[in-house]
Amino acid sequence: MASTTLEPGLKPAPASGKTFLGHPRGLATLFMSEMWERFSYYGMRALLVLYMTAAVADGGLGMKAAVAAAVYSVYTAMVYLLALPGGWIADRFLGARKTVAVGGVIIMAGHFMLAVPMSVSFFVGLAFIAVGSGLLKANISTMVGHLYDGPNDPRRDGGFTIFYMGINLGAFAAPLVIGTVGQSVNWHLGFALAGIGMALGLTQFLFGTRHLSPQSDVVTSPIPAAEKRAVFRKAGLWLALAVVFYGIVALTGHFTINWAIWPLSIAGIAIPIFVFAKVKRDKDLDQAEQSKMSGYIWFFVAAAVFWMIYDQSGSTLSLFADNNTASTLAGIHFPSTWFQSLNPLYIMALAPVFAWLWVALARRGKNPSTTMKFAFGLLMIGGSFLVMMLAMAAAAGGTKVTPLWLALVYLIQTVGELTLSPVGLSVTTKLAPAKYASQMMGVWFLAVTAGDCVAAIFQLGLGDSVVGSTWYFAVQGVMAILAGVGLAMYRKRVVKLMGDVH
Repeated sequence: MASTTLEPGLKPAPASGKTFLGHPRGLATLFMSEMWERFSYYGMRALLVLYMTAAVADGGLGMKAAVAAAVYSVYTAMVYLLALPGGWIADRFLGARKTVAVGGVIIMAGHFMLAVPMSVSFFVGLAFIAVGSGLLKANISTMVGHLYDGPNDPRRDGGFTIFYMGINLGAFAAPLVIGTVGQSVNWHLGFALAGIGMALGLTQFLFGTRHLSPQSDVVTSPIPAAEKRAVFRKAGLWLALAVVFYGIVALTGHFTINWAIWPLSIAGIAIPIFVFAKVKRDKDLDQAEQSKMSGYIWFFVAAAVFWMIYDQSGSTLSLFADNNTASTLAGIHFPSTWFQSLNPLYIMALAPVFAWLWVALARRGKNPSTTMKFAFGLLMIGGSFLVMMLAMAAAAGGTKVTPLWLALVYLIQTVGELTLSPVGLSVTTKLAPAKYASQMMGVWFLAVTAGDCVAAIFQLGLGDSVVGSTWYFAVQGVMAILAGVGLAMYRKRVVKLMGDVH
């Protein structure tokens, strides 16, 4: 997360008479940059699975639905997994500002690669976007924190609220603009619009850097020359081995997309296990810290189950919208990509309500515990897939169901998100051992990676005959509900492990 202290002699932000809604002028730069970056990301995401499953004659890749959903799941998993090295690169090599700029250039290049009508360019472009997003995502929020004078600055929370509003504005507009153009006019023109969106965000960022805090240029823990050589040597060795291995697989004619999906999915599950095993074996942690980490694992697993279902909004739910949902409501015709705008719309409408609700309940001594909020989030996400089961059953025989089914599903999921995601960020900072205080936020994002990789394995293993069926939605929905009930039943044990954190 954002550092809350400044290096000696550095001020929080350049002096300026101008402000942005009462906040440092640099917030406008970061707000607009992130809004356009999210516009490009969510616009591309709205088209991704639809493009991959579209027939070759219609300009798509002609993939099976299960394979396309698995590619999508692995791609989103890598975006969050690569946020860990993205933060490390900023801390050890470049500083936050330069890392964000480099990430923006890579993302833009990736989107324009998707605009080229070649399958090889498409997959290379996805890799570029994932790498660039890892560099940018890990550091732009940190730069918002740099604008303020420490954690007690009264403007700080409001600044982050404005910043995250930019995220949701970009996410809301993207499917309406990029989705419409890509789905109704030309897939690759839609991807090109995503690249233009990222170019606008990058331009805003580069021209507005003078308004940012000097701390955003600081490399907080510069890597020594000897260690740098060792890192490059190891990275080069692993890269060479990967090139040789996949070169042999390709030249012998055995390469398929599975050779990428399976290793990445397994890595996305194995890495969080390795990280927790490393922390739990750390003898520098006292008994209280070890107990809190044991409690945190419960929340991590619950979050992974949640994201496994939630992140299918752009895959299985997108396919349902396109294949099984009527594209007309109240006489208005619209592309299926528009459904992707519902979640950010609901968030903008409901987030202030939930913020007020928790405060109001706390005043009455009735604020639910973190464990119960997580359990409720799991019940909601599981319930959303049970609603999808009913919607899929209603669509049997080729019937096009009303768009209200998906509107309800996204509403239920958003309510679940608002009870779990912000609370998860908070409990991560509270339970983190002092030694791993800065790293634990990256570990929290690994829950998304693990959940999406489990989804990819399910999708690839089950195949087209099951993925997107009533049973597919029913089994995952019941699994999430059972996880929520289990967490609620064992809440006293979890609370005990949390020690003095409530």
